[in-house]
Amino acid sequence: MESSSPQPWRWIPSLYFAQGIPYVVVMTLSVVMYKNLGVSNTAIALYTSWLYLPWVIKPLWSPFVDLFRTKRWWIVTLQFLVGAALALVALTVPGPDFFRYTLAVFWLMAFSSATHDIAADGFYLLALPPHQQAAFVGVRSTFYRLAMIAGQGGLVYLAGALQARTGDFARAWAWVFVVLAVFFVLAGLWHLAALPRPTGDTPARRSPTAGADYLAVFASFFRKPGIGIILTYLLVYRLAEAQLLKLVTPFLLDGREAGGLGLTTQQVGIVYGTIGIIALTLGGLVGGYLISRFGLRRMLWPMILTMHAPNAVFILLAVARPESLALIGTALAVEQFGYGFGFTAYMVYMMMVADGEHKTAHYALCTGFMALGMMLPGMAAGWIQEQLGYRWFFVWVCLATLPSLLATALVKIDPAYGKKAA
Repeated sequence: MESSSPQPWRWIPSLYFAQGIPYVVVMTLSVVMYKNLGVSNTAIALYTSWLYLPWVIKPLWSPFVDLFRTKRWWIVTLQFLVGAALALVALTVPGPDFFRYTLAVFWLMAFSSATHDIAADGFYLLALPPHQQAAFVGVRSTFYRLAMIAGQGGLVYLAGALQARTGDFARAWAWVFVVLAVFFVLAGLWHLAALPRPTGDTPARRSPTAGADYLAVFASFFRKPGIGIILTYLLVYRLAEAQLLKLVTPFLLDGREAGGLGLTTQQVGIVYGTIGIIALTLGGLVGGYLISRFGLRRMLWPMILTMHAPNAVFILLAVARPESLALIGTALAVEQFGYGFGFTAYMVYMMMVADGEHKTAHYALCTGFMALGMMLPGMAAGWIQEQLGYRWFFVWVCLATLPSLLATALVKIDPAYGKKAA
């Protein structure tokens, strides 16, 4: 491999910005769009939670990305495919059976996005030597977060602005997806020219024992000491947040007669998609710094309590239903900061579990269980909310933090893990 990758600033920011957008579209924009178009909370939570499935099972097909074609080929091809899928959403949104057709396209987009993640992360490791990999970790993370702000903030605001001008949410969202489709075609063309061609980016050699080796790597994960507690922890750590995240946007958009706050789509783009994501990012940065200083074991309880306690702000919002956008934005920022802060501990815990031989494959399995822990609770969240109403649903969410607290009491943490050496 070369001592350094040529012009990494040409492709790392754009690659990770492009990696973040489809995830935001599938997980967040779909919820806002369906709420704008009158789909029930039960249907929104159930069907959009199913879209987590590609990230759940992503480890199962990640070896095929290694075996067939180059990572560079996968990246460019999938960006064009995502662009085509976004164009299909734009075409189907105004139609009478939009929910069925757009959901099918979102499934295609989710699988493409999950596969793009595999290829992009693998390409990053191939194209950069270790010292540059470390140097650009912050860059890739920053541009992924910027994609979240652009999606949850900018694009949601754009949809609201277009609706205000046209009076038609379907047309407004169709134009948003046209913009996204054009962006991804341009991204594919850019990366076709800008991505380097590392010598190591070749299909992996297929071994006669590849299948057995593949199964052995996965089996070794399930032989880890205390694997039952590990899997339980991975599944329940975000039990409450998995349900909350599916209903925050509907709560903000629903009228006051329905128990919501009655915000406009533009206002949601500002307070939740922009201010909220900035607070989430800051929480993650603070969490990472404190773990590096004090270690995961010492910080785990403060971080999980800080993540769960701010969920109570939604009970207060549902009871008081304030009209001040500044007050609502502050409450959301507090909750998102706590979520980002506590989620950092979860990420470091997964790194600790995966540490050792087969680190990459085992970490991929951890992320699969993480996605499963988001998918299953989220599926029922809309139905629970419609049975209880927003106020009691948020009470239920606070009670749903108890399993993660119990699991935290059972996990074993290396006292020195995550702490920077003196």
